[in-house]
Amino acid sequence: MIGLSAVVVFGGGGFVVYRAIENAKAPHGTPLTPEDFGKIASGNLDAPDPETDALKEAAVQAWKAEQLKKGRSDGGDDGLDWVQAKKKPGGNGFPTGSFPPGSNPSPGSNKAVGKQMMMAAGFGADQWGCLEKLWTKESGWNERAMNRYSGAYGIAQALPGSKMASAGGDWQTNAATQIKWGLGYIKGRYGTPCGAWGHSQSTGWY
Repeated sequence: MIGLSAVVVFGGGGFVVYRAIENAKAPHGTPLTPEDFGKIASGNLDAPDPETDALKEAAVQAWKAEQLKKGRSDGGDDGLDWVQAKKKPGGNGFPTGSFPPGSNPSPGSNKAVGKQMMMAAGFGADQWGCLEKLWTKESGWNERAMNRYSGAYGIAQALPGSKMASAGGDWQTNAATQIKWGLGYIKGRYGTPCGAWGHSQSTGWY
């Protein structure tokens, strides 16, 4: 991990840029790996993935390094500087033809849907504040947001975005599908939205 961080901070973030490009190009029908099949067989789709976690951490460090280069003494921790809100994501993995003509993201509507789905998923009302802040920080509740450092995609910033295909084939464009996947990920790995938010606050990622 130390070596990876050094590459990101001192090497211009080349590794992260390369991985972000590769993740963005990941096709919709990316074949599952043997490890993925193992997780499915065990019923654990949200187990920690060291490689993905390392990439998330590297993306955070690359973003911080960029802010330092800009001379921002506060580190630029405004949450959304590292997210590109794309009306029509490019790259082979996000074909523009899959988006309805004239369709635009609606963060306010997505939040309303997210709150309803969170309650339906069995989380208490006290968890909403954490979920709202978490996904505001991650994506601004924009279903087409892409992290320019890691290639993470969507409201919940799945890495790679194609992971959300497990929640529905329309994962690239449907906010509800992304929210469904994100709630499952949070429940499986952190237990609650507040657990995920706490981890995000301490590490910069979840």
